[in-house]
Amino acid sequence: MVSEQTIHGTILYGPELELIEGYMVIRDGIITEVAGERTDSKNIIAPCFVNAHTHIGDSVIKDPVLGKCVDHYVERDLGSLVQPPHGLKHRVLEATPRDELMEGMRRSVTDMIQTGTCAFADFREGGIEGILALKEALQGFEIECRILGRPKRINAGYDELCSEVERILMDADGLGMSGANDMDMHILGTIGDIAKSKQKILAIHAGEDCRGDIEKALSLDPDILIHLTKADRNDLKKVADVGIPAVVCPRSNFITGAGMAPVRDMLNSGIDVAVGTDNVMLNSVNMFSEMEFLSKIFGLEDRQVFIMCTLMGAAILGLDKTGAIIERNRAKVMILNGNSCNLAGIKNPINSIVRRGRPDDILSVII
Repeated sequence: MVSEQTIHGTILYGPELELIEGYMVIRDGIITEVAGERTDSKNIIAPCFVNAHTHIGDSVIKDPVLGKCVDHYVERDLGSLVQPPHGLKHRVLEATPRDELMEGMRRSVTDMIQTGTCAFADFREGGIEGILALKEALQGFEIECRILGRPKRINAGYDELCSEVERILMDADGLGMSGANDMDMHILGTIGDIAKSKQKILAIHAGEDCRGDIEKALSLDPDILIHLTKADRNDLKKVADVGIPAVVCPRSNFITGAGMAPVRDMLNSGIDVAVGTDNVMLNSVNMFSEMEFLSKIFGLEDRQVFIMCTLMGAAILGLDKTGAIIERNRAKVMILNGNSCNLAGIKNPINSIVRRGRPDDILSVII
């Protein structure tokens, strides 16, 4: 049976987010028509978020001690929190029963959908077992996920490690590696080549805690770089010259003390930049919070911020016909109440959604 619905309101249309007062028609999940028409509806119809970097296995630890308190100030150590194989999160994941891990991931997926996210990319720890656990947790959800696996036995012998990577890539969309300083470069290069030979994504953290691993990461010819918090302008020029996109995680870098990614310089260098919420143990999966942070702390232009959190994430992750509200694309939209107590009286929907939008402004999510 054919399913069709018509939605009225102010539509953020196309790759430039043109404001159209009117209606859109969705037929069997595909946008078939967008047209201008006078309407009394205060609803705002916007593309859904794409959370381009998460670790939702961390959903089982949401309030970790971030460091030691010295003179009323918390000294934070990124490595002790997340670095494999002995960082806090890896110890917790290793000790967590599978059913508890699954329930935590399901709740985070539900939270993403309820807060307007239609797709995400997850760096999945735990080898093949971790990947299969995430796949099971995703059952029954419409949300899209790029699963980027990681070998569990990173210190195993060469042949054993390569065999594990081959197995991972049978079930994952690619590899999501910790960083070029965390493994032998020869081995890292080999498993990166395996991913490329199978036409799978190779993504890697780089320049999060120091810039010393950026050159190494670039030598692997990855598809996506994560963080680049410590990158200088020379680093960014090299990234731009080879056309590798980046994903930034502003709230995560702030709370770990890694610093503030040079997002403005990234954009000015011509790098495609998307946004992720990173570890659930550090931040919620709420992309509204990332937008407000980027707008108010980084001082970025609001339209650019919204594009980074929606359309650019879809493009970087290769999500076919997902992203912009445009005819023949899949309908992945959130309908916001422009007459909510928070949004009533706004003059510019894009600026207002970025600076002050909240999950409770959402009336419904179509994915």
